[in-house]
Amino acid sequence: MTMLFNQFRWLHDNGILGINHRNTEFTLRYNSRRLYPLVDDKLRTKEIAQRHGLKVPELYAVVSETHQIRNIENILKNHKDFVIKPARGSGGNGICVIVASNGTLYRKAGGELLDAEALRFHFSNILSGMFSLGGQNDRAMIEYRVRFDPVFEHISYQGVPDIRIIVFNGIPVMAMVRLPTRDSGGRANLHQGAVGAGVDLATGRTLTAVMKNRLISIHPDTGSDISGIIIPYWDQLLRQAAAAKELTGLGYLGVDMVIDRNLGPLVLELNARPGLSIQIANQSGLLPRLKAIEKLETDEMTIESRVAFAKTHFPSSISRNGAN
Repeated sequence: MTMLFNQFRWLHDNGILGINHRNTEFTLRYNSRRLYPLVDDKLRTKEIAQRHGLKVPELYAVVSETHQIRNIENILKNHKDFVIKPARGSGGNGICVIVASNGTLYRKAGGELLDAEALRFHFSNILSGMFSLGGQNDRAMIEYRVRFDPVFEHISYQGVPDIRIIVFNGIPVMAMVRLPTRDSGGRANLHQGAVGAGVDLATGRTLTAVMKNRLISIHPDTGSDISGIIIPYWDQLLRQAAAAKELTGLGYLGVDMVIDRNLGPLVLELNARPGLSIQIANQSGLLPRLKAIEKLETDEMTIESRVAFAKTHFPSSISRNGAN
């Protein structure tokens, strides 16, 4: 009982935000349900981001009807590599990354070969809602395959790392980079075994890292140090995250972005219910930062002033103490 009490006391003293508290005080309070379709459907998110001048991975085609699947080889014939995504998918489920093809066989990022029939089966599963929120009928997106920035070359396994920034009332609150591993199947998804590394908002420098709720310092597949890496385009990433409130009207959300080696920062998706493992990766709680923002008149602040506030008020304690 004493050990349990001490654990709760540590969580409280460090301002750790729990899921029930997040739901009642932030997602339900600041995120109108009528706005959820804007972020739950990746196609709508992509359209909104482009309308506001943000760069996204190029959309090659959308498969929304069963009859299109029969003609899938023709739809894909002009693309040697691409990504297939369910528009309403979550947690990375249903995403298929094709790195090479010859019109007959399609090679996935992990090396597995698919023939056209296997690919048609995957599209059929997407349309049936197998990977979608609530199991609803879905659409399949075919889009540009991101080539990640070389800065991540030694701390990622096969897949593309992404950057998650939590934003509250237009102010970046906390950030991490999610690094694919062998366990995660090359996906940047913490629940499937990816690594989450905290990022100092002030500098864009990676901090501590977590894998399956366990703190680590080196990537399990590459053996390279995870901390101390400066993420390029950091101010631009913060500005794009801060713009998310104007994009959607949502007050509390996660903004997921990638850095392409040729195109720079691209917005992948927005999440109205971002997970809480980001606190472990940063060794810091969200709650004090959220409470500080609640005291502000954020509607009067520009995107630049919101980013400046985040960099000034939410630098990592790890960074301040001189740790890498």
